[in-house]
Amino acid sequence: MVVDSDSLSKVLSSIDLRVGVGRRVALEAGAPLRLPADATTLVYVLAGRVRGNPPRESGCRLDIDEGVRRVHVTTERDQAQLVEGDAFLTLGTTPLTLEAETGATLMVLELEFADTMPPLGSLLPEFVTITAFGALEPAAAALATNMGVLDPAVCPMKSGDPVICRMMAATLLLTLIRAWAANECAPEGWPSLSTDPFLDRVVDAIHDEPGREWTVESLANVAVMSRSAFAARFRAVVGQSPANYVTDVRMVAAKRMLDAGRSVSETSRELGYASDEGFSRAFRRNSGVTPSAWRMAHSISVSA
Repeated sequence: MVVDSDSLSKVLSSIDLRVGVGRRVALEAGAPLRLPADATTLVYVLAGRVRGNPPRESGCRLDIDEGVRRVHVTTERDQAQLVEGDAFLTLGTTPLTLEAETGATLMVLELEFADTMPPLGSLLPEFVTITAFGALEPAAAALATNMGVLDPAVCPMKSGDPVICRMMAATLLLTLIRAWAANECAPEGWPSLSTDPFLDRVVDAIHDEPGREWTVESLANVAVMSRSAFAARFRAVVGQSPANYVTDVRMVAAKRMLDAGRSVSETSRELGYASDEGFSRAFRRNSGVTPSAWRMAHSISVSA
């Protein structure tokens, strides 16, 4: 299924990465690398060839015909094998070990998301494999080749490095998801919060206008339900109250706006807060830092 650009943009903007730590792993032939369970991990093959155990038979796989630059879904190539230039994402729902068939060098990116973000498993299959990712997305692949500290003693951390690493990790992850979704891997109806078109309409409205003064009653009107029926169904499907969901969407938008250089007051007003103080309290509850500290960290990372 071809995903329209607006839907894809909403999904990408909803992903709130808290930590993205990359490391280089060099494997000798036959050496294993166990990927952590219950963790989302992105692997980019810098050199050599590895094989997954158990074989990854689920998920969508993209291949690239470099001669004509055509991307297509395939089942022809060995599902378990990854070679130089391939990218692979596992949500950690199934234990997985990568074993080097030859000497191999990998960039392994361990990802942590904000607690308020919906589970990534609601959007993606447990495995996503994109062969020749380096050819399809050369800019993102260039980031991958430069991530992961080889020797902290030789390359000490600089001011703002954690923020820069998080942004690089987010770029790599979002590019992989875009490649997966934009090339007919997404299932019919993706992205959809549920099988309930009325709730999906509510979620779309919140993402379209996060700064609107949403109430349970106004959201229930969008869903064409009674107030009590809507609140109960929304909590059952989404796992949180409508008010908390609106706040989460606003916080993701706020981080994006602050990262782009918008002031705290401007961000607060655009997202519908009556005061900067109220916005700051909500932001701190969500992220653990004040909006000013978040914005300052970003400005330091840009100038570092």
